[in-house]
Amino acid sequence: MANQLFSRTGRLSRFVLRRDRIRLSVWIAAIVLLNLMTAASFTGLYMSEEEQQAMAGTMENPAMTAMVGPGYGLDNYHEGAMMGHQMLLFMAVVTAIMNILLVARHTRTDEEEVRVELVRSLPVGRLSTLASTLIVMTGVNVAVALLTGFSLAAVGIDSIDLTGSLLFGAALGAAGLFFAAVTALFAQLSDNGRGTVGFSFTVLGVAYLLRAIGDVGSEPLALASPLGLILRTEVYVNNYWWPAIVPALIAVVITGLALYLNLRRDLDAGFLPARAGKKHASAFLQSPFGLSVRLQRTSLIAWAVGMFVLGVSYGSVMGDLEMFFESSDMMREILAPESGLSLTEQYLTMLMAVIAMICTIPPLMMMLKLKGEERKERIGHLLTRVVSRTRVMGSYFVLAILTSIVMLFLAMFGLWSAAAGVMDDPLAFGVVFEAAMVYLPAVWIMIGAAVLLIGVFPKLTGLIWAYLAYTFLVVYLGELLQFPEWLKNMSPFGHVPQLPVDEMNFAALALLTGIAAVLIITGFTGYNRRDVSE
Repeated sequence: MANQLFSRTGRLSRFVLRRDRIRLSVWIAAIVLLNLMTAASFTGLYMSEEEQQAMAGTMENPAMTAMVGPGYGLDNYHEGAMMGHQMLLFMAVVTAIMNILLVARHTRTDEEEVRVELVRSLPVGRLSTLASTLIVMTGVNVAVALLTGFSLAAVGIDSIDLTGSLLFGAALGAAGLFFAAVTALFAQLSDNGRGTVGFSFTVLGVAYLLRAIGDVGSEPLALASPLGLILRTEVYVNNYWWPAIVPALIAVVITGLALYLNLRRDLDAGFLPARAGKKHASAFLQSPFGLSVRLQRTSLIAWAVGMFVLGVSYGSVMGDLEMFFESSDMMREILAPESGLSLTEQYLTMLMAVIAMICTIPPLMMMLKLKGEERKERIGHLLTRVVSRTRVMGSYFVLAILTSIVMLFLAMFGLWSAAAGVMDDPLAFGVVFEAAMVYLPAVWIMIGAAVLLIGVFPKLTGLIWAYLAYTFLVVYLGELLQFPEWLKNMSPFGHVPQLPVDEMNFAALALLTGIAAVLIITGFTGYNRRDVSE
């Protein structure tokens, strides 16, 4: 029976590897090289032990705990402790994203595009498609773990030893296995690829929030998150292996459930089927803009809730942050008082940069949906009617711009309202509003870059995610790792005035908006000139 269910799984696994040989190589190389470059950058980063311990002091405040996890090894904050503490969470999220996208591509998306039906017309097992995908992703995660582990150990830094490096890699692999299994499960529950990716990213977001809230004030809550678990490995200091093993074991259970559900359901069906639509579309739905909103309504609502909760999670630690600053002489020295500004207001600038970059993801998804619809040959149906290309692209563009404003506002409002409830001297709404909304021109540049890629270089639209990842790296970790200033200047977020510490710079914002306009106009022009089926 088992032989029949898994017949030719090995051959299908080789087929998956063949299809994604370049994609997988790029993902693995990017993760390993990013780890290597970061580890190497820690060498000589701080000139004295006093500077290292000063940095360790900043890691004890609640906001940093919410962002990178609870500090450990702070009494002797050597390069290994810095690497494990500051990079493990970030790289685990990157590994999770890789697994979500690749598993969804080879399961529900292939099924949606009738590839699975074609494969099943051949003498293969009923579970072979899903099993082959999970086998390949298991191999990929093992490769990430081993290559990361051995390459980090080869850097030659005393505190980054082989045992700790292998545990660092194993933690990344465990996170990857967990989210590969979660995505495989949602591929059975959802009846389309968009839902599979959306539900899986929702789990990733919830896991991040649970960890952030739990790391600040509730250990059981943090342990309920796979991301919180792997941070308990305390690599390069205590090297606990059990937190890396538990997510991998949970992944095995979820994988078993996904295989069982795959066996029980019909092809193209899901256990969470979409509701039947109305017989007649409303006037709003009959416009290109209404259609773009309807196609992404669920994703919009999910992201809106997520951004508000993200803001609340950061705002809820503001009270503890105030007490931490008041009790820490070191932090008072590091954050030299600015005239008329509290230490918390100064720290707000870094939080807003991180929130603004996260808020860039949903508008980019709204814009790139146009390319997805084109790939599925649905745009041509619209263009055969009395609808111009400018109007079609403009519908997705307007939705992306509106999404950027709404998401940033919801995150800002969540942060401000939660902070107002826990701080003795709450932040003024106007201060938080300006600190958040000043990032809109930078977000619009990212949207403009997506429009440019869709209009002129449609086969390279994936580069926008690589650019966002680069931006996140240089802005989020640039100060900690002391990256050269020119690296930060290559990101639009590096030119945004950090309110309320900096003065408002209308010239810089106007320049960013102008660059965004040029990108958008070029993208629209290219979209009107190129072959839509390209």
